[in-house]
Amino acid sequence: MTENLNQRQTDGHTDYGLTDLAELSTGELELSDRAALRRVSGLSTELTDVTEVEYRQLRLERVVLVGVWTEGSAAQSEASLAELARLAETAGSEVLDGLVQRRDRPDPATYIGSGKVAELSGMVASAGADTVICDGELSPSQLRQLEAKLKVKVIDRTALILDIFAQHARSKEGKAQVELAQLQYFMPRLRGWGEALSRQAGGRAGGATGGVGTRGPGETKLETDRRRIRTRISKLRKEIAAMSTVRETKRGRRTANEVPSVAIAGYTNAGKSSLLNALTGAGVLVEDALFATLDATTRRTTTPDGRTYTLTDTVGFVRHLPHQLVDAFQSTLDEVADADLILHVVDGSDPNPEWQVEAVREVLGEIADRREEKLPTELVVVNKIDAANELALARLRNLLPGAVFVSAHTGLGIEELRERVAGLIPRPDVEVEVLVPYARGELVARVHREGEVLTERHTERGTVLAAKVKPDLAGMLGDFAVNGTSV
Repeated sequence: MTENLNQRQTDGHTDYGLTDLAELSTGELELSDRAALRRVSGLSTELTDVTEVEYRQLRLERVVLVGVWTEGSAAQSEASLAELARLAETAGSEVLDGLVQRRDRPDPATYIGSGKVAELSGMVASAGADTVICDGELSPSQLRQLEAKLKVKVIDRTALILDIFAQHARSKEGKAQVELAQLQYFMPRLRGWGEALSRQAGGRAGGATGGVGTRGPGETKLETDRRRIRTRISKLRKEIAAMSTVRETKRGRRTANEVPSVAIAGYTNAGKSSLLNALTGAGVLVEDALFATLDATTRRTTTPDGRTYTLTDTVGFVRHLPHQLVDAFQSTLDEVADADLILHVVDGSDPNPEWQVEAVREVLGEIADRREEKLPTELVVVNKIDAANELALARLRNLLPGAVFVSAHTGLGIEELRERVAGLIPRPDVEVEVLVPYARGELVARVHREGEVLTERHTERGTVLAAKVKPDLAGMLGDFAVNGTSV
């Protein structure tokens, strides 16, 4: 077959011909691959079971949402449930209905009161749902009580986010981090059924000819499974530590060369990857979904005046981000703390962008507290202004003075952002005046690439430069100093 196939739509799916694949970016290929693996309605999605105990296997199909409104306004409570619905849809489930109960605090036994449990049970039965998702983290006893009363699978917000992370992790490090977070979450929620709780006798105690001293209790099945998971957690931590060493080596190399670094942080789906593409042309995956990006991506770019710096796209944040994920993604989040500048991206089209800002700064505060140091300078970038109304943008300008307003989709405001970044990242601070021989033209090129050239002229002996450069480059130019310039 020699048919030259173009992109075509077949049964709602995008089909790329052989000649098209070469023209697609890495992000487009990954997006196409992800779309081709959408879940089929009626099929369950289960976490990899590393034990023989049935523990919180997720079957996200047709779901009902339930939340407890303990503080804030009714609008905030509804917005939180709407976000939970988006999380559920991202995980591949169909949201059928939802309810919110006003309480001073969640019920310690069933999360919601007994009256609401009965109402919820009727809602589940009438809607034909097979899963209930609670907008909060449930204790093991609350999970068991609700499942016993509702007769369907019950999961909480934390398990839902972990499931999304498990779907979207691509790199070896990302997959290990997600698995570690899952195991830390599921560890206290292990449960056994029937004989799974019976004790396993040691030695020959189970045999008819056991003999004196060999009979007695051994480990329970549950204890065995917990021990196996603890072993797996320990192994994962060692693997992640080794991988983070590689990341730190790369980061250290950039630091040694004094390449300024900029970290892009923000709420999930605020447009961080789109902004990275707009600034660098990186071609990373862009998808209108929560937590589309889990693996940190670093790209080099230059300021309008020619200075090189790196941009790193990091994992998105969300309200009530599980602590297990914050712990597991320490090495990735360290990219934010070690940067010279943080671009805090806010979705300008979101109905409540100030809540996004608060949630992101809460997680950034946790990172700073853990490292016991201040975070780098923050520049707020309000994205998606092409999809926001003027009234909302005027409110944001008042709420976030000094922010840059851009549209990564249309390119509006991107040049202004480049200028602001150039003004905030560290500048070369060692002034030199050197005569560089023509045979060492690579040094002149490096001064132009990494430094700030003040004057330049060409003579018979070489190129005379007056420039501001970084300390390491100043040291390399020391042998060519003129007029007694100290380097």
